[in-house]
Amino acid sequence: MKAVMYGGGNIGRGFIGALLSRSGYHVTFVDVAEPVVKALQENNTYPVRYVSTEGFEDVWIRNVTAVNGNDAEAAADAIAQCDIMATAVGARILKFIVPNIVAGLRKRWAMGKGPLNIIICENLMDANKVLEQMLKAQLTAAEQKTFEETVGLVEASIGRMVPVQTEEMKDGEPMRVCVEKYGFLPVDKDAFKGEIPEISNMVPFAPFDFYIKRKLYVHNMGHATCAYLGDLLGLDYIYQSIAVPEVRILVQNAMLESALALHKKYSGALADLQLHIQDLLGRFTNAALGDTCQRVGGDPARKLGADDRMIGSAKLALEQGITPAYIALGAAAAVCRYLKENEQPQTGENALQVLQSVSGLQAEEELAQMILFYYQELQGGATVGQLCTLADRIKASSLTQII
Repeated sequence: MKAVMYGGGNIGRGFIGALLSRSGYHVTFVDVAEPVVKALQENNTYPVRYVSTEGFEDVWIRNVTAVNGNDAEAAADAIAQCDIMATAVGARILKFIVPNIVAGLRKRWAMGKGPLNIIICENLMDANKVLEQMLKAQLTAAEQKTFEETVGLVEASIGRMVPVQTEEMKDGEPMRVCVEKYGFLPVDKDAFKGEIPEISNMVPFAPFDFYIKRKLYVHNMGHATCAYLGDLLGLDYIYQSIAVPEVRILVQNAMLESALALHKKYSGALADLQLHIQDLLGRFTNAALGDTCQRVGGDPARKLGADDRMIGSAKLALEQGITPAYIALGAAAAVCRYLKENEQPQTGENALQVLQSVSGLQAEEELAQMILFYYQELQGGATVGQLCTLADRIKASSLTQII
């Protein structure tokens, strides 16, 4: 059995490629980083290190090789001949890999090969629709029909946390990837064409929209909130931030707001969501990962997007009759980070501009008013402990009463 893993970075090597290899596939990575490609071609193996506060475990991933994505013919050949494919290149890179995928599909169809399922491991809402639109734009009408019949674009929810790899983590082995032990891969059960392949730790689930929202609005939102609150405290690492009692309370309550909203919308078991939150809080304390507030809170413009983790989760809560008092606090801290990174003065006027232009909110909206209230409190020197008290009061009453 053959698999193509498009993207040989931290998620590609540290999670998806490893699952495919351990499921019996010969994995061909496609990447443009020549040192990575060369090492995989020469060694046909690489190490993954599972790290925790108790120590680490090294596992060697075998039966792998690579081709350079700049070699369009080699990449297309690999795609044409594989049994399963996955992508983990980053949402902004997807458009650059589309020509090679299209070329591979055309070769595949010419060979009379069967259906191809592409597991999309990108941190992007509606990643399947985005990729489908990009691919179809380069296909003829007849090819689009064949595409719809034979290609499954399968969204995945990436729950494993993989930090930026330092030289210390590599420990003398440049291809080593350090990851947490958690390794389940929920995927969209209804998106597969043909039989669903047997892949270690892959969990097909339907309706998958619940899993996508759970990942983005509970895990990603809580993780980002922890990072932005850590920023306010001048902390470098996620484990340092979550160790602050007030931060832990705020992060936990923000995730609970999202969990309750998801429970109401999708009738998901609330007890299971609460257990998921407790698991996440424990995983955030993993000091061995060395995950930084800088990385987790990076690209605040995307994270403050109208449907992304901070604003999207808060809007879902409001739709379900839940006051997102704790989520809004995390969003206010994200606005601080955005203005700082863009070297703009920390003013209420600029904060409102961010919410309007980046988050699609209007000044009169309840959510915008709540975020701006917290923002002004932050600029007034409120401590995280004081913000925690304010969030509790807003949750128990209304914003107008607090003001």
